[in-house]
Parts: sequence; C-alpha cells; structure tokens
Amino acid sequence: MTDIFTRLTPARIKREKAERRFQAYGKLSIGIAIGFLALMIGSIALQGAGTIYQTKLTLGIQLDKDIIDPKETGDPAEIRKADYRSIVRKSLRQLFPDVTGRRAKRKLYGLVSPDAEAEVRKFVLANPRLIGTTASIPLIASDDLDTFVKGKIDRNLPETERRVKDNEVAWIDLLQAKGQISRTLNWAFLTSGDSREPELAGIFSALAGSMLTLLVCFLLSFPLGVMAAIYLEEFAKKSRWSDLIEVNINNLAAVPSIVFGLLGLAIFLNVFNLPRSTPLVGGMVLALMTLPTIIIASRAALRAVPPSIREAALGMGATRVQTTFHHVAPLAMPGMLTGTIVGMAQALGETAPLLMIGMVAFIVDTPTSIIEPATALPVQIFLWADSPERAFVERTSAAIIVLLVFLIVMNLAAIMLRKKFERRY
Repeated sequence: MTDIFTRLTPARIKREKAERRFQAYGKLSIGIAIGFLALMIGSIALQGAGTIYQTKLTLGIQLDKDIIDPKETGDPAEIRKADYRSIVRKSLRQLFPDVTGRRAKRKLYGLVSPDAEAEVRKFVLANPRLIGTTASIPLIASDDLDTFVKGKIDRNLPETERRVKDNEVAWIDLLQAKGQISRTLNWAFLTSGDSREPELAGIFSALAGSMLTLLVCFLLSFPLGVMAAIYLEEFAKKSRWSDLIEVNINNLAAVPSIVFGLLGLAIFLNVFNLPRSTPLVGGMVLALMTLPTIIIASRAALRAVPPSIREAALGMGATRVQTTFHHVAPLAMPGMLTGTIVGMAQALGETAPLLMIGMVAFIVDTPTSIIEPATALPVQIFLWADSPERAFVERTSAAIIVLLVFLIVMNLAAIMLRKKFERRY
C-alpha cells in the first residue's frame, strides 16, 4: 500500500520546486547584498590603505650655531626662536644647487611639509649638543611628494595634467636613488588633530569630540528613554492622550535628522545661548533624535516579558512598582541596552544635525570637556571629502574605515551586554 504522505503527486512536485526556487532567490539576494557590501568596504579600504604609511624625506641639515644659538647661552627659549625655516631651505638648496629662480625654488621648498621647521626645532631642543654639526633629520614629505611616491600620480601623464612637474619628478628620482626617501608607519593620523595640510591631518580631535558627544547623548537619552517606556507600557492608562503620545513617538522616529538640528539651533543656541560647536549641544541634539528609537525598543522589550512574571510577582504580594522594577525591567534590560546602542550607533554617523549647530568649525586642539569647541568624526569626513586637495581622498577613506570600526565595536558591545544581562525564564 502506497503511503499517501510520501507519494510524489504532480501538485507536490510543483510546490517543492517553487520552495527550492524561493530558497535560491533568498540565497541569491543575500549573496548580492554581501557582494555589494564587500565591494563598498573594499574600495574604501584600498583608497585609504596608503594612510597607514607616511613618506619621510631625510635631509642632512646643518645646525648653524650662528643662527640657532649665536650667543652660546644654551637657553631653550632662545633656541626656540631661531629661524629654522631658513635652515631647512638652505639644506634643500645644497642638495640641488642648480635650482634657480623664484618659482623653481618654491617648488623645491615644497618637497617637505610646512611643518618641517617645527620638526627641526623639536629635534634641536631634544639634542642641543648637536648644535654646530650636520644632522640627518627625517622630515614629513609634502602631500604631493607623498602622493607621487605612493603611485597615486601617474608620471606618464603629460606635465600639464599632473601636479608634480617634470623637474620635481627628477628631484624625487634622485632622492630615491640616494635613499633619502623612506616610508614609516603613520601613527600621527590617529594621534594628531586636523590640519590644512593633508600630510599633517589626523582624526584624534574629531574622535575625541565624537566620544564626548556620544557620552552626553547616552547620559540624557538612556534614562529618559527607559523611564518613558516603562511609564507608557506599565503604568499609563490607555486613553486618547496615551495613543496620541504613542503616535507622535513613532512619527518622531521617522523625522529627518536635520529637523532636530534646526530645533537645536533654534532652542539650545538662540534661546538658551549655549556655547556653539560643543559636545554638550551636539549630545543634546543627538539625544532628541535617539529618544524615539530607545523608547520604541524599550517598550518592545517590556512587552516581550511573559505576563506570567507579572502575575507571579503580584500574586506574591508585590506592588506594581516592585513588580516592574524588580522583575520586569531586569528581564527587559538586554533588549533596552541593545536598542540604546543601536540608536547611539545611528547617532554616531549623523552629520546634518551637527552641521546645523556649528560643529563644522575647523578644530585642531583636542577637546577635554563637553563645553569646549569640538568637531565630530562624520563632520571631519564631510570636510575632508569636500576639500580640493587630492591627498585628502586618502584621509577621507581612512577616516571612514575608523568610523566603521567604531560602529562595529559598538554593535559588539550591544551583543556582549545582551549576553551578560540576559536571563532565562
């Protein structure tokens, strides 16, 4: 006797083929999504990979005693005031004595970064005994030299179509042949602030500004969002007002972020006269934007707690407040934390609201408090992407990778916190 449950009828064969096609479509969609993601991250990583290294130009610099310490006092204050720019330029002219003319000399001096004189000053202050001798000092190369050495400028293009001209190419080739051009790890990108010069620009000040801004955002949005969710879900009576509040919270979650920036500009800056371009105002604006997400996620986490938990606590004589805060809220906490960190990760990548409150300013110094002027990492990326300097493309891509790593770390933290506080019931 044939089993009717295992018999392959034409209708069943058709259904199984349709199911296999559906699974194949799903796998294909996931593969395409992963492929596009890998393509995007890969292209950004390739563009920003050059930031790992920095080109250095080693010069034999004559530390002329008559310029640095003519009175031979050894006073660091006097040594600091010496004309180190002329010393660096003299070393370059000695390398290429046949270079004449103002324009050609300007190109020659442009082989090193404008910060070269500061590097020589720092070297002399650290080694005052070398005054009067000739020292080999590695100096940061200019962005054009750095870009050319890294192969980002095609030397085969006509001279009119590239920034590095033929005479500069000849100088660079000679310096490479002498071994005076080297590459070192670019730790300054992670430890220094912004600069008008691409070879000197770093992200540390922007990263510190983002951390301070997110700290303010978390301290404001997490307790307010969680308490609002607990009240609305556990204590508020169902009425027209509660329905209106719920609809408005859901609508606020879909409001464009620039609207919150306009609100911060109108209220926090123009009405309360809070300091512009500070992590305090930035965190307050991002907290307004993050609150709806936290409230919605927290309410969903509270609803996911089985009603039997509440009934058991109430049956044992606990009050409604004790039931909520001793039993329901701890069980819902993993979901609340996950929603909070997801909202914070979204806030980390926002640029528009921060632009509206003035965090687009050029900030070099690292902020040490929430009321000092600062910028944020997404804003820094926006500024570099808008810069006409070709070398900033590399910095922009590297900053995007740092931002993605920051986001991944935050999402991993959400997973770890969820596992830590998760309770079985």
